[in-house]
Amino acid sequence: MSIRIIPQEQLEKSDGTAADQIPPLLFPRLKNLYSRRAARLRRLAPKNPLGDYLRFAAVIAQAQEIVLYDHPLHMDLRERLALSANEGKAPLDIHALPRSTHWQRLLHSLIAELKPEMSGQALAVLENLEKASAPELEAMASALFAGDFTQVNSDKSPFIWAALSIYWAQMAALIPGKARVEYGEQHQFCPVCASMPVSGVVHLDPTQQDGLRYLHCNLCESEWYVVAGKCSNCDQTRDLHLWSLEGAETAIRVESCGDCGTYMKMLYQEREPAVEPVADDLASLVLDARMEQEGFARSSLNPFMFPGE
Repeated sequence: MSIRIIPQEQLEKSDGTAADQIPPLLFPRLKNLYSRRAARLRRLAPKNPLGDYLRFAAVIAQAQEIVLYDHPLHMDLRERLALSANEGKAPLDIHALPRSTHWQRLLHSLIAELKPEMSGQALAVLENLEKASAPELEAMASALFAGDFTQVNSDKSPFIWAALSIYWAQMAALIPGKARVEYGEQHQFCPVCASMPVSGVVHLDPTQQDGLRYLHCNLCESEWYVVAGKCSNCDQTRDLHLWSLEGAETAIRVESCGDCGTYMKMLYQEREPAVEPVADDLASLVLDARMEQEGFARSSLNPFMFPGE
């Protein structure tokens, strides 16, 4: 099963079978998106061994909120949506969509917001990015999208990704179409931008006994529905296991798959309505260490925890 975004006029001309009781795709709601993340990071920081880094991430998220509204995006995506629908690709595919200079304006605005809040190594990184040429910034963005993390220092990646995320979230919020479920592959990637998820969220739903499971995109902030009981990475069902910290009253569980050898964190709103995909994932890195000890590899990527040099 996969999710395809189609233009509104095509959906209206369909035979009606595209309608689904479960929304297959949730586009980002930009209002207070980053400020909610910042608040959650600050709330999780005091009792966390990575508290200082959570507070650092909160500062970036709060700056994203400011930059988001200081630099609105006006773009007509109807032609792009029609083209991607015909090709069967994500409309904002990170591997195919040409980037405008808007994202670099967002980055420089983000740097300006963050410099007064930073010191030491973080400030030096911001100053280095501020001096980087446009081609150098584009090269770093391309390397991150290609998963070639060794080409970008890990201390630069969160800032670059933060600007790219604002840009892609703005575009995703402007998409004038709807989504329908189709049979296909690569459901483990975002149907809006083809990036990776950061974690899964099991939403509260009074009509569903066990809630609805969505994966949250680490770039455009969209969420797409994935059937429970199947591996979110390879779709297999026979060797799935749920993990959690022993004796912990937690809203976070880890789903592992013995078939593909990967794991994904799942956040349960029923246990903690305030869970936030990026913040709670970052605050639970102890679970990542445990899963690595068990021999599983992560099938998701947190925008504040890039591998690299």
